[in-house]
Amino acid sequence: MTTPVYLNALRAFEASARHQSFSAAAAELNVTPAAVGQLVRSLEEWLGAPLFVRGTGGRARLMATEVAERALPDIRAGFDRLTLGLERLKEGAANGVLTVTVSPAFAAKWLLPRIERFHAQCPETDLRLDTSLKLMDFTAQGIDIGVRYGAGTWPGLAAEKLMDEEIYPVCSPALAKSSQWRTPRELAGETLIHDLSVDSHAGFATWQAWFEAAGIPDAATRRGMKINNSAAVLQAAIDGQGIALARSVMARDDLAAGRLVRLFPAISYRSALAYYVVYRPECASLPRLMTFRDWLMSEARKETLARKPRSEKRASAKSGGSR
Repeated sequence: MTTPVYLNALRAFEASARHQSFSAAAAELNVTPAAVGQLVRSLEEWLGAPLFVRGTGGRARLMATEVAERALPDIRAGFDRLTLGLERLKEGAANGVLTVTVSPAFAAKWLLPRIERFHAQCPETDLRLDTSLKLMDFTAQGIDIGVRYGAGTWPGLAAEKLMDEEIYPVCSPALAKSSQWRTPRELAGETLIHDLSVDSHAGFATWQAWFEAAGIPDAATRRGMKINNSAAVLQAAIDGQGIALARSVMARDDLAAGRLVRLFPAISYRSALAYYVVYRPECASLPRLMTFRDWLMSEARKETLARKPRSEKRASAKSGGSR
């Protein structure tokens, strides 16, 4: 006799056990509490044993039975394997398409100028870029992998650090030549361009924080231009509209091309945030995803090595590099 597979019932049971509530499970599964209850009862009838006991009181929680508690880890592992299997099917049916999410500024200033090197390395993989400042739901939006800027923790995602970042003021060469500031304090009297692309409460560097690092905690920083896109912040500085507080990863190519000039380079201020490669843990073994992840890491390592003094490069080469 073939054993029936109650996938929907198992999903309802697992969610109810995790939330200790039919109502909360129903909200997660986008069905009614009555439907969740019916699915759980159908599973109990097939098993011939109860899966939950109710506590006492008007707001009592559902409690899984001892037998049910023992079975839950295997059920959850099974769902993870099913998810991975579906991802593998999707990968095979997607005709080589990898969906990548990054911010618009990161795409414009870092990823797109380098993406030809990935295409040369992996011509069989087509990239679909989803550029948004919003945090995407990887499962719901069909996202394979992404780069996020933050402290390194996002629920449900594996995160590997890609690049650290330094923060410093920049302006156009013409503005730097005409002004010739002698001390950091003099910058406070100029038009400051503020980057509002990340919430400052999340540890995002501000002009006030940079002035404090420069030993000028009383600098007036409220005036100036405020922009919620890091690429546009740099473009405003390139156009001579003021002094921008640049993020090193975003500004690197503009500095190398001479479109921007770094001011007071002796002042070092490292951001508390960094760039991370992020993906769902259950998809970590998908070849196309890992190939792109490895390429991102390789590009970041090249740039880190390029910024090191020559003596550090020689020492790194003798020790075999980072791996």
